[in-house]
Amino acid sequence: MKETITQLLEAAIAKLQQSGDLPADVNPAIKVDPTRDKAHGDYASNLALMLAKPAGCKPRELADKLVAAIPANEVIRKTEIAGPGFINFFAATDAIAGIVSQILDAGDTFGRSMIGAGEKVQVEFVSANPTGPLHVGHGRGAAIGDCLCRLLEATGFEVTREFYYNDAGAQINNLMRSVQARARGLGPDDEGWPENGYRGDYIGDVAASYLAGETVTADDREVTAKGDPDDEAAIRAFAVAYLRREQDLDLKAFGVEFDVYFLESSLYAEGRVEETIEALVSGGHTYEADGALWLRTTDFGDDKDRVMRKRDGDYTYFVPDVAYHYNKWQRGFTTVIDEQGADHHSTVTRVRAGLQALEVGIPQGWPDYVLHQMVLVTRSGVEVKLSKRAGSYVTLRDLIDEVGRDATRYFLAARRADSQMTFDIDLARSQTNDNPVYYIQYAHARVCSVLRKAESDDLAFDHSTAMANLERLDAPQEKALMNRLARYPDVVERAARAREANQIAQYLTELASDFHTCYNAQKVMVDDAELRNARLALGLATRQVIGNGLALLGVSAPEEM
Repeated sequence: MKETITQLLEAAIAKLQQSGDLPADVNPAIKVDPTRDKAHGDYASNLALMLAKPAGCKPRELADKLVAAIPANEVIRKTEIAGPGFINFFAATDAIAGIVSQILDAGDTFGRSMIGAGEKVQVEFVSANPTGPLHVGHGRGAAIGDCLCRLLEATGFEVTREFYYNDAGAQINNLMRSVQARARGLGPDDEGWPENGYRGDYIGDVAASYLAGETVTADDREVTAKGDPDDEAAIRAFAVAYLRREQDLDLKAFGVEFDVYFLESSLYAEGRVEETIEALVSGGHTYEADGALWLRTTDFGDDKDRVMRKRDGDYTYFVPDVAYHYNKWQRGFTTVIDEQGADHHSTVTRVRAGLQALEVGIPQGWPDYVLHQMVLVTRSGVEVKLSKRAGSYVTLRDLIDEVGRDATRYFLAARRADSQMTFDIDLARSQTNDNPVYYIQYAHARVCSVLRKAESDDLAFDHSTAMANLERLDAPQEKALMNRLARYPDVVERAARAREANQIAQYLTELASDFHTCYNAQKVMVDDAELRNARLALGLATRQVIGNGLALLGVSAPEEM
């Protein structure tokens, strides 16, 4: 409907250009939006306000001319001009009802598009160092990143999911020493425990598995333990593999998988860090001071220059980050999206500055970033801070075990990434209309229940009868529901362009509300077979769109609740 109204307005503009009421070079971006108040129609456009100045007349006067120039059609029942010159469109009932047949014909593909035209996009997310269980922040990143990938794929992009992690360095050394201490019989409170050691119960699990000589298999590696508590290299390799396996298991339980695992150590082993340093030096954007090598990141918008190589010869963290992203560019990813925690905010400017300093044609503002804020977990109104297994934070597995995968994914993805959120365990567990994921899933299950009832009463849905009587869906609640259904493709496209999966979550809540309102107001199982089948078709279309939307969030669509 939105596209149809846009096309009608395009035809009206062309007619006014021919008559001289509009300049021939006017080519506006026509905006047509659903109205908030159905008393003002189904859709509205501010086109007359946009074109009033080039037309040389008042907006309401131009609105009258635009309406008069709209070609004859069967989809608009009437138009009204409101306020300073908005044009409100009231759709014909049969035109609105046509969305039901469109949805049933399209099925799982309804709402999908090819706006991405097959463009390759790499999305890096989670990227947690293998030093312990995934925490709730990693979980939010996993939900947002995976939903973003699903959105991009639904709109025609070719998506690669990538996980980048450090398998060497100070944190991994601390992990090794912690496991070694446990393997030697020490506990976190004993004398001799590593100063920066990890204290969670999982360290004991790693040590026991290592001493038992077990083999662990992660998605990107397999390691057999040597069992020698003095072999630091063997402990390090085993601990990384063990915790990578734990991460993989948690992510699979969360419905998240990756195409590529990229090791920070490979940047050094393959000489990519040195190659990047040499390129930056040769480009003339570096200098030495106080025994360190610096990059003039202020030349590229940073608030101060950054150290690349410290006095002791070690590289700072942002150097391998630059090398890693240069490698992404070399792999042909012209669009890269990094989903990270908000604590990486300062990294954005540094990495982009380093990439610009390479002078290899990487555009400004590349890569793109989606940064998520912290998550506060509460139970009974009190913050939950500790996990026995992790020792100092709430894990992703804690949440999944408490409320299930569906509620965890929905709650972590349902708000804008840049907003702080409170994860209310009690709400997520509740089976009430206050719980949005329950409310949405119940709408899907409710349709399934009605269909089962119809089948058991020998009143099974008849498609041809339904399609022939869709115009009978003329109750206000039915029209509101159909209008909501018609918006779904536009919502998916806008969410993908904005990279905000929370828009899908919000839409599904509104759709479920419209459905429940319609269901309570308009009885489905009536004696009138024509009307009954039309209403069953509306239910089927609603079920389809809810299922399609939940799939973008990685949430199931149950048939019974």
